[in-house]
Amino acid sequence: MSGFMKIFWVFVALLGGFAFAVVTKMVRPAEQVSAVWMLVAAVCLYLLAYRFYSAFIAAKILALDDRHRTPAELFADGHDYDPTNKWVLFGHHFAAIAGAGPLIGPILAAQFGYLPGMLWILIGAVMAGAVHDFIILVMSIRRNGKSLPEIAKAEIGPITGFAAMLATFFIIIVALAGLGMVVVKALAHSAWGTFTIGMTIPIALLMGFYLRKLRPGRVGEVSLIGVVLLILAVIFGKTVADSTLIAPYFIFSEKALILLLVAYGFLASVLPVWMLLAPRDYLSTYMKIGTVTLLAIGILFMAPDIVFPAVTQFADGGGPIIPGPLFPYLFITIACGAISGFHSLISTGTTPKMLRKESDARIIGYGAMITEGFVSMMALIAAVTLDPGDYFLINSPLTEEAIRALGWVPEKIRMFEAEIGISLEHRTGGAVTLAVGMANILSGIPGMKALIAYWYNFALMFEALFILTTIDAGTRVARFIVQESLGYFYKPLRQYTWWPGMLLTSVIVVVCWGYLIWTGNVATIWPMFGISNQLLAGLALTIATSILIKMKKLRYLWVTLIPMVFVLTVTLTTAVMEVQKYLRLLDDPALDLLKTFTYRLNMTLIITMATLAVIIVIDNIRKWAGFAKMPYTEPISGGDRSAVPSLPAAD
Repeated sequence: MSGFMKIFWVFVALLGGFAFAVVTKMVRPAEQVSAVWMLVAAVCLYLLAYRFYSAFIAAKILALDDRHRTPAELFADGHDYDPTNKWVLFGHHFAAIAGAGPLIGPILAAQFGYLPGMLWILIGAVMAGAVHDFIILVMSIRRNGKSLPEIAKAEIGPITGFAAMLATFFIIIVALAGLGMVVVKALAHSAWGTFTIGMTIPIALLMGFYLRKLRPGRVGEVSLIGVVLLILAVIFGKTVADSTLIAPYFIFSEKALILLLVAYGFLASVLPVWMLLAPRDYLSTYMKIGTVTLLAIGILFMAPDIVFPAVTQFADGGGPIIPGPLFPYLFITIACGAISGFHSLISTGTTPKMLRKESDARIIGYGAMITEGFVSMMALIAAVTLDPGDYFLINSPLTEEAIRALGWVPEKIRMFEAEIGISLEHRTGGAVTLAVGMANILSGIPGMKALIAYWYNFALMFEALFILTTIDAGTRVARFIVQESLGYFYKPLRQYTWWPGMLLTSVIVVVCWGYLIWTGNVATIWPMFGISNQLLAGLALTIATSILIKMKKLRYLWVTLIPMVFVLTVTLTTAVMEVQKYLRLLDDPALDLLKTFTYRLNMTLIITMATLAVIIVIDNIRKWAGFAKMPYTEPISGGDRSAVPSLPAAD
């Protein structure tokens, strides 16, 4: 490292440390904290983490080596296994992992104050989430791009493998249904949003064919074309929405949108990755990162104060949004903004089958997760720069009188309603609060004040786009898992490119999550999704820890062991508290039959997930002593692509 770079990184560390001290009120405790300091602290910490911590993991633990041929190179078929440009793949991976969690979770967690959420987003993303994504991705790359259950079965044994298979399939179906419902709610009767998001599909197809057939390798050209067309789609979306002639063709009911969403999920699952999935996710990433960057610019221009307290009175529980206490519910609520088990499915699903060389895994695995952490920080800032009175009036069922009794006065909500043209009271769930917070910040950019209504609608559309890119990749990953699972009973199903198996398993997946959205039953399951998602992250870290023990990386075991213990402790504690809550609710003699069924279903699902988690953890821990002693050579991709390789591939 040159002398200049040493000075630069020392400056970044000092600046980040000072910003962190200001936000935590270790310095200037009497002053109102500016959101700029929160932004600076996040940027500095994430830059330092990527430059040094990810490099440490890449060199000392994973020993990335570009001489190892990746599954994309070995098994290139132009369909699932397809060597992809690093930045295009970064776009796909980031778009696939960044769904509702990094946007909605921090908004809801703001109930506890700005400080707890900020600390977990910073520390969790660096020490847990990015470590989880990076290590799991590399382990899949060296095992023919196989899924987490397949890796667990080969490396740990059949008990962990079977339990992981059940857990991952259940979680991904529930996740896709829950995310799909958010998209449907956001786009229902919205011509603007439906037109713009719908146009990303033909734009992505054009980009795919351009890069594959017309101008191979011209990533810069196709990026420029895609971004220009995307901007035009956003601009003309408003024109379409305002047109009495065209708008009716883009206004759909919720049921119609569900059918369209199912059809899109099916196409994204079966078409070659280069044709639709990768270019659409790459295109969406431009909009995602561009919007978040614009939000950061708005924060720098406005320099809004954080008007929320560092910690609210709801830290001990009893909050109007999240009834439980800060520990453990903060961590379950923020979820994907710091660590997500869903990411392990992408890191062992589509991404490892598209990676051109091992060294690309660092920016894609670690880099994409800290980028998502930055998105979460922007969402948290959007929430905590709103007046608490406005926040709770929008995002909770509390009346204005009840909010005033808590000591907060709604300040700007009537102005927002007048500017945007709709009622904002009690629009719970976090999406509307985020849209208002983003519109409030973006309208502060010079020349943008008159466009607050435009920014509000744009923010809602942005959220829908954020989530939709998780659905397409998630559906394809679920198809891989189903094919691998059913392949034990009928071997041809394990061949990803066997069209009958591909079509059958894709139909199974989209019907499962589509049915849950159609019937609304996902509303009974969604509350426990946060638990199951975090449990999967803990389980992925458990499997990673076992493999590191087999690799004799004992001196570095803390890298996965510490986040594993913390995530599992938090999540199992939440599971116990949720079961206790449902038992109390079921004691009510006036409970009707439907609610009784709903509560019992939720409780059963939570117990099932927690039991699977305990089985996997015990099965791993009891083998650790043996793993530490047994001879072991880490496999390298090669041989039969339908199986996890057991020995290093021949040179």
